[in-house]
Amino acid sequence: MDETVDQSLREMRETFASGRTRSVKWRKTQLEAIIEMVKDNEDKMCDVLFQDLGKHSTEAFRDELGFVMRSATTALNCLDKWVVPKKSNLPLLFYPSTGKVISEPYGAVLVLSSWNFPISLSLDPMIGAISAGNTVLLKASELSPNASAFLAKTIPSYLDSKAIKVIEGGPDVATILLKHQWDKIFFTGSPKIGKIIMAAAAEYLTPVTLELGGKCPTIVDHHSVSKDMKSVVKRISGGKWGSCSGQACISVDYVLVEQSFASSLIEMLKPMIRSFFGENPKESGCLSRIVTKKHFQRLARLLNDPGVQASIVYGGSMDEEKLYIEPTILLNPPLDSEIMNEEIFGPILPIITLRDIQESIGFIKSKPKPLAIYAFTKDENLKTRILSETSSGSVTFNDVMIQYMCDALPFGGVGESGIGRYHGKYSFECFSHEKAIMEGSLAADLEARYPPWNSFKLTFLRLAFREAYFKLVLFILGLTK
Repeated sequence: MDETVDQSLREMRETFASGRTRSVKWRKTQLEAIIEMVKDNEDKMCDVLFQDLGKHSTEAFRDELGFVMRSATTALNCLDKWVVPKKSNLPLLFYPSTGKVISEPYGAVLVLSSWNFPISLSLDPMIGAISAGNTVLLKASELSPNASAFLAKTIPSYLDSKAIKVIEGGPDVATILLKHQWDKIFFTGSPKIGKIIMAAAAEYLTPVTLELGGKCPTIVDHHSVSKDMKSVVKRISGGKWGSCSGQACISVDYVLVEQSFASSLIEMLKPMIRSFFGENPKESGCLSRIVTKKHFQRLARLLNDPGVQASIVYGGSMDEEKLYIEPTILLNPPLDSEIMNEEIFGPILPIITLRDIQESIGFIKSKPKPLAIYAFTKDENLKTRILSETSSGSVTFNDVMIQYMCDALPFGGVGESGIGRYHGKYSFECFSHEKAIMEGSLAADLEARYPPWNSFKLTFLRLAFREAYFKLVLFILGLTK
């Protein structure tokens, strides 16, 4: 594997050095090929996603295939505009110099994708890297083996195989990849692994983008949204159980609600779950399964904590053989329990009660910064407090998870939930170095720049740095001191 990585990286660097990937035509050709690949292989992609995760084809299209095609189409349509150098308005002090910023590719990019959305979390960052003119090596996740094998087999048939490469394998392969010097590393996954990647990148001072996770809270201010509670409950249910069975970094992790409304919320959630998945969710075909036995056993351990067991008010059944966990609701599990102190990443929804919904601000602030905060409220004061007093990768009011699908907005975390951002133009920027270009003029010189120093030059510089140009003119003319 060491030799394979060496050879792949050498070929990628040679391809990049040739200048081929800098061509806008080349970039567009690759983006068109990604769209064609998804269209040609829609059924196969849905099949492998069902094999790996039990995803229904509609869910697979919504969260992965359709998302990728939209992302590639956006990049294809906007690339000419993105690559244009951006003019900078320089201060008058620098006249007649001019300035601009050009976006240049980093070079050889390593993308480490995740298993929960193995198609979209592989191809979407690749779209950004290609748009910016890089060569890319994708390490597909071993936990979604069928999707990874499909990508490894199919991508070389559509894309430039000397510039775009795919490697399968487990953690040992990732370890080998991280020993090499890359020009940029993009990772989607857990904060624990993110720290390992950041440490490896530090050896070469490699820039990283880490899309991690965290416990995304959902605030329900029932006072201000009482007339819309059916929509609120539907959106929470969809955000918890409707996307990879809660195995998503932006999934609703827990709900904060006033104690007086908790029982009503639970009684509204129960029939909503049944409307989504029927009386027997295991047989519905619409609920993704837990990815591996190891992940199942982790979730089972969280649920089997005696204090957590006592808090189950709905669901809780499990089938290890079928990697199935029923949509489950908890009411006030112990706050010091493991389930309330690590990302759940599964179909379990804790509901935490508060005396007053305003206390949700302090509760969220007591936890690590989440990837997303969701808040169902029409109270402008509460909205302002959420925005000004909390920190998170994003805030979405009166909906969940849709911010991820909107490529007009940046997607990324802060603190333990991630570093950097991508999607749409932000993906192009993620994989580009913005290089400052300044062109001076030899027609004039500013003598105050040069020794010998004196009080005249010092005063001149004081006024110039303050951009006090009127006073500067008067000073030069000798009309002021």
